[in-house]
Amino acid sequence: MAHPRMAAGALFFDEAGRVLLVEPSYKDHLDVPGGYVERNESPLQACVREVREELAITPRIGRLLVVDWAPSPGEGDKVLYLFDGGLLGVDHRRRIRLQADELRGYGFHHAERLPELTVPRLVRRINAGFQARASGLTAYLEHGEAPEAVSGSKRRR
Repeated sequence: MAHPRMAAGALFFDEAGRVLLVEPSYKDHLDVPGGYVERNESPLQACVREVREELAITPRIGRLLVVDWAPSPGEGDKVLYLFDGGLLGVDHRRRIRLQADELRGYGFHHAERLPELTVPRLVRRINAGFQARASGLTAYLEHGEAPEAVSGSKRRR
């Protein structure tokens, strides 16, 4: 029986439509705010908790945008949930206080810059989140790709 780890994060936007990414001190790329789901916690509850812990704010977290099965040779299988954090207004942005032991910084970025800021699988997941948000649908992915695009062992990292 599979026992994948689960994580949840949120896509937040500013008035210019740029997406919020954080700079974790333990990774060499930018990421969305979020983290692992704890025992007896739903993915949505984990997302709310992680945003509160990492950024010290509690904005309303909206609907589920993406579910992504993400295998990792070093860490095992993961199921990643991406929720719609919506527009992060000036009030919330002013109150952001980073979790100093985990984050070095944060910023809002245009979609076309994502490939130079983070790993390809996260770029694919975020782009699927943009599309899901625009369409009103929820995307199911396997390692950041629609299952129709996945063929046997030819999964991209």
